[in-house]
Amino acid sequence: MADVRRITYATDFSPASLAAFRPALDLARVTGSELTILHVLPSPVTLFIDGYVSQEIWDQIDASQRAQAAQEMDRLVKQAVDAGVRTTTTIVNGGIPDREIVRVAEESKTDMLVLGTHGRTGVARLFLGSVAAGVVATASCPVLTVRAKAA
Repeated sequence: MADVRRITYATDFSPASLAAFRPALDLARVTGSELTILHVLPSPVTLFIDGYVSQEIWDQIDASQRAQAAQEMDRLVKQAVDAGVRTTTTIVNGGIPDREIVRVAEESKTDMLVLGTHGRTGVARLFLGSVAAGVVATASCPVLTVRAKAA
């Protein structure tokens, strides 16, 4: 593991993705790696684009999502800094989450990706998809997935 210098932790701030933060932080601390905290903002939904919601309302929703993401990122960065881990953040403005995560990882020469997974199987996974599965299938670096504990 001595060759791991850059770790990217991807989060949507859900309980499942936050379950992967501590393992990402611990891995970065043990390896002396820089930790990038990555968040992909939700894309505008076709419903909004097609005029069912005005541009002004969409802009308010977008600003609110950005503010919430920045607040969550600040909280995670504080924990990382308190743990002595060098940290950067990246917020991507929309896109398909698994593709954007892989793109950012490749562009930043990430050595390892860490992300949470809901652990859905069967029909639920078929209909809901899985960002983690998409990342695992397409990433060129190792991916550590952390399954959230069942409630």
